[in-house]
Amino acid sequence: MPFELAPYAADETRSRGRRHDEGGSGHRSQYQRDRDRIIHSAAFRRLEYKTQVFVNHEGDLFRTRLTHSVEVAQIARTIARALRLHEDLCEAVSLAHDLGHTPFGHAGQDALNECMKPYGGFEHNAQSLRVVDELEDKYAEFRGLNLMFETREGILKHCSKARAAQLGDVAERFLTNRQPTLEAQLANRADEIAYNNHDIDDGLRARLLTIEQLRGVELFRRHHDEVLARYGTITPKQQRHETIRRIINTLVTDLLAHTRRTLEQARVETLDDVRARSLPLVGYSAEVSAQSNELKRFLMEHLYRHHQVYRMMVKARRVIQALFDAFINDAKLLPPDFHAEACRLDALEGLNGRARVVADYIAGMTDRYALDEYERLFDPRRLR
Repeated sequence: MPFELAPYAADETRSRGRRHDEGGSGHRSQYQRDRDRIIHSAAFRRLEYKTQVFVNHEGDLFRTRLTHSVEVAQIARTIARALRLHEDLCEAVSLAHDLGHTPFGHAGQDALNECMKPYGGFEHNAQSLRVVDELEDKYAEFRGLNLMFETREGILKHCSKARAAQLGDVAERFLTNRQPTLEAQLANRADEIAYNNHDIDDGLRARLLTIEQLRGVELFRRHHDEVLARYGTITPKQQRHETIRRIINTLVTDLLAHTRRTLEQARVETLDDVRARSLPLVGYSAEVSAQSNELKRFLMEHLYRHHQVYRMMVKARRVIQALFDAFINDAKLLPPDFHAEACRLDALEGLNGRARVVADYIAGMTDRYALDEYERLFDPRRLR
């Protein structure tokens, strides 16, 4: 690290380490190794063709899960440096947080969860952990990527208590009401900052949102007024970018200031102090939190529930449902390696085991692969 870490930052020398000991790396920190393994994983590459809001084929200029993850990592590293937290850990968590996400965004996730309800449900954060712990298959000595405990803990930012009880120490905090590292808390906030603001950008460029609508949101209106007052007549693209960059700056600046005050007032001195808290320490002031929540409500109503987005998402849910039903009813339709694993788990666990393999297969699909697989299964004109 180029500077001295804060005493409450994650420190790999006091980490719980990896599930399989590998020793040191020499020229890289352990969290750097985690980041590099994530970037080189197949699951990370597939994010390029997974929906953020718009289905992949709807346009090349819209965000994908991959570009979203890169933007989250950039915001997280900036704030981590200012707070003297471990940048490499923040980046690793940021880049990995969506590895288990389904095709077709939240519509795909909701559909797969509905399909999996009789078999334990589906949670994309738990699936992201499953990807790095089990499904990536590259190393001779262990399954998964064998990441550091703090990286794995940060990836699992949400988890039901039922699932937490099955996952062991990495999910223990959900049962004991404790907190993860500040780096994990920060990556979670950076995720929120990134998606709120790039969804404004994508929504405007797709013409699903208008400037006039957004001016009903205080956070947007204030910064849009600043842009108009300073620059006068500029292009719509410039207006959009100048306004959004100011919103991001406001959120980041407030997050830094409020988090510093919170750490000081709570007299946090060590990572153990961070973990002992019942509520996160990284957050906004009450004023900016209210403004951020207003923006989220606006996007939910006007973008995520926009009739064009909704119609595409209904189609996506039907695709996921049809694929799941086909595979759960006839495992021979799965590719050979998934079929073999489904048969193995079917013999050990019954239909629950087969269902988990089907969920792994579907969750790993990109948008276009899922659409192609749907055609291969249900279009008689497609022979393969």
